[in-house]
Amino acid sequence: MEFHIDSGALTEAVAWAARVLPARSPVPVLGGLLLEATDGRLAVSGLDYEASARTEAEAEVRGEGRALVLGRRLLDICKVLPPGPVECAVDGARLSVTGGGVRFGLSLLPLDDYPDRPRLPAPRGEVDAAAFAAAVGQVAVAAGRDDALPVLTGIRLGLDGTTMTLAATDRYRYAVRTLEWKPAAQAPAEALDVVVPARRLTELARSLAGAGTIRLGLDGGSLGFESGGTRSTTRLLDGRLPRHDKLFALGEHAVAVTARGPLVEAVKRVAVVAEGDSPVQMTFDGTTVHLQAGYEDDVASQRLPASLTGSPTGSAPLTVAFNPGYLLDALGSFDTPELALRLLGPGQRALITDTADATGTPDAGGATHRHLLMSVKPLV
Repeated sequence: MEFHIDSGALTEAVAWAARVLPARSPVPVLGGLLLEATDGRLAVSGLDYEASARTEAEAEVRGEGRALVLGRRLLDICKVLPPGPVECAVDGARLSVTGGGVRFGLSLLPLDDYPDRPRLPAPRGEVDAAAFAAAVGQVAVAAGRDDALPVLTGIRLGLDGTTMTLAATDRYRYAVRTLEWKPAAQAPAEALDVVVPARRLTELARSLAGAGTIRLGLDGGSLGFESGGTRSTTRLLDGRLPRHDKLFALGEHAVAVTARGPLVEAVKRVAVVAEGDSPVQMTFDGTTVHLQAGYEDDVASQRLPASLTGSPTGSAPLTVAFNPGYLLDALGSFDTPELALRLLGPGQRALITDTADATGTPDAGGATHRHLLMSVKPLV
């Protein structure tokens, strides 16, 4: 096998495929990347037992063939290659990488021990890559981190008609984002509801954000993504996330509206004195919100403009308090200038939405983003 390729194109392809390589594996060949040179193209593939990735790049192929090399070592080499053309060739039991006056040699791994690449699942439809990446990022902040509860470390992906729903929860917060998508003509009509590992889905969505359109596929226990010459699969998690419908139905509640940017900065400031699980308290009096954190002499506070309607306390101020990290995650997942906080009262659920989402229903484009937080006991 021998091919010539631009160092930038090689680095990009190797970096993309290397995303799925396991940090540690009892099976050495799973740390490898498979290079396949044929017909003017170089394909780079990586896999473990949970995910796979394959991408292609243009190359001048002078000798077709396949080679399996340590993926992270090849990526390290690519990162230090000088700009310009690179020559790669199998020389006995190693792959040589030459460019810009520097030469590297990599031992080959046994191809016979390498598992077959998973096939791409049957197509279900298409979604805008940038919108999908943004939506995944908005809900991923609420996904759990406790591997003892694996289903809570995932993101629910639901498909119903032309609406895609992404959702995540760690039991203390719950983020839901809907967006439009285009089902394939031959796709089954029934709704789909699966759970995808949040870390994998986040990395994949971010890497494909500039791809234009992503084609999604589902087959058995895996979800597949394809765009141009790039393909990836990831296994699904067993189980289902708890439904959010009843949680998001607040009934009679107050609505506070305030500017998002100043609120984020204010929470960051006052949270400096919030040690451990100490909350940030927010007191709405109708025209302002007073933020406060800390205890005794170590305190911080700031007041911002904010409106409040429908308060259950009547004309009395309404006070709620939140874990500052959770609150910042929620506020940071929005990109609108103003936010609406739907409040039931101290120690109860609070729903954060865009102010345009006045009823908690999708807009004309089929998109909403909602983030539910549990408030905690206010400061004494």
